[in-house]
Amino acid sequence: MAFLTEGSNTTFRVLTLRQRRQEVKSAAVSAGAQRIPATGDPCISDVFGPKFAKAGKDRQSVSNVIEIRDLQLLSALARHRHFAKAAQDCGISQPAFSMRIRNLEERLGVSIVRRANRFQGLTEDGEMILRRGRRILDETRTLEQEVRARTGEVRGTLVIGAVPTAAAFAAQVMGRLHASHPGVICRIETATSIAVQDRLEDGTIDAGLTYQDAIAGDMMEVTALYEESYVVLAPDSMVARDAPGLTWAQAAELPLSLLEPGMQNRRILDAMFTELNLSPRVLAETSGFTASMVMAREGLAATVIPQVLADALGPLEGTRVLPLTDPQLSKTMCLATPQRQPELPTVRALKQVLKAV
Repeated sequence: MAFLTEGSNTTFRVLTLRQRRQEVKSAAVSAGAQRIPATGDPCISDVFGPKFAKAGKDRQSVSNVIEIRDLQLLSALARHRHFAKAAQDCGISQPAFSMRIRNLEERLGVSIVRRANRFQGLTEDGEMILRRGRRILDETRTLEQEVRARTGEVRGTLVIGAVPTAAAFAAQVMGRLHASHPGVICRIETATSIAVQDRLEDGTIDAGLTYQDAIAGDMMEVTALYEESYVVLAPDSMVARDAPGLTWAQAAELPLSLLEPGMQNRRILDAMFTELNLSPRVLAETSGFTASMVMAREGLAATVIPQVLADALGPLEGTRVLPLTDPQLSKTMCLATPQRQPELPTVRALKQVLKAV
């Protein structure tokens, strides 16, 4: 069994159980203790502070060693805010998931989750444990990847949060990354620009592909990637056969299916329509582009998509792709990553691939 203990300057060391027992015994002797702990087991206060050592003293039958798996489950619960969804994400049954969380509360002697008929969030103690736990998980992932990288092979899972308009670009980059580093498994999760920012800050994603002007905070490293421009994907029947493009005014007159208002792309489009004193005919709102593109193919509505998505998909039967003009609009897309030392080898590999794009 191995576990993490915090050292100076908030770094963590990985020790075997035997090493930690010896360390505890040595510290007891140095302090002049009358009784050396029988087992020298690592205690909860080593990581979370003396307040949380009470449970281990009061319940001898419950182990006071916190497992990495417990912290992974807690992080998933905070991310999904739903026991069943978090359990599914972690690959275990909901009863087993709930029991692990309750056992963690018993080990620490505090309530971590605010419960009612459904998940109500974490308690103040739970939020603190989550913050510290995510730091430990982050250090553990970095350690594992650094060890593997020393053999010359970058391996591990890279989690990227991408706004919907950057999903096609993300897929293209992942192909190049896999070609260079077959041992890296990429997971692309689409989210709003606000969610990407939040998840970068709480450490639940490793990198974000998002709008540059949507990233705030001095703790982020931001690299500009490309300029996002916009085109109209319209059914053949809705546009003139010889039309080279559409103005914003002409696009506003078409029946449109756009992303929902909470998406940054929709806010950008709405701001342009408002600036031009236009009221677009919005028939449908979606959380992604797939439904809107199907509607265009079926002749039901037009939609506005990024040029990079149109290029990636190629011609779509029954539709036309027309640039939006008067005025032309573009937004800078970027890669955002937390400033951490040492940097995850998988993130370093991603940056190297992006430099070559």
